[in-house]
Amino acid sequence: MAAKTDFSADEWGLLLESALLAGIAVTAAEPSGLWGMLRESMATAGAMRAARTDTNALISEVVAELETNEGRARAQDSLKMRFSDSKAPAIKAGAIEGLRDVAMLLDRRAPQDAPAFKSWLEQIGREAAEASKEGGFLGFGGVAVSDTEKATLAEISSALGSAPAA
Repeated sequence: MAAKTDFSADEWGLLLESALLAGIAVTAAEPSGLWGMLRESMATAGAMRAARTDTNALISEVVAELETNEGRARAQDSLKMRFSDSKAPAIKAGAIEGLRDVAMLLDRRAPQDAPAFKSWLEQIGREAAEASKEGGFLGFGGVAVSDTEKATLAEISSALGSAPAA
């Protein structure tokens, strides 16, 4: 099993950032207004908190570091660099590209951890997509996961080299 010491500082930063990228991709794909964006962000955070006790040591180590001030600051700084001066379509594309980079890193440096880590990232995206109804009015109507979000989840799966979840 891989650990922080198996990665360079830049690689570890990418792993920290990746925990946020799937949620960011979904949110940027179809912004749901202030409340929807907050729900999707909270779902992303909740999925990360739920992974505290994950049986995969690499996931647990990433989550533990993101719970520290230093880890959060590092991930935020990385995201700021990735998305500086970006609008929603570019943010989504940048997040998907970041996930593709993470998949290649995991396949190369931590192949035994790659499937579980990629699955976790996909789960974060799904939870963000399911957090807020799309297309309704004042919380009424709409759909749980829009076609745009479904397409983004498929892009996330593709970037991670996984088969899309049904």
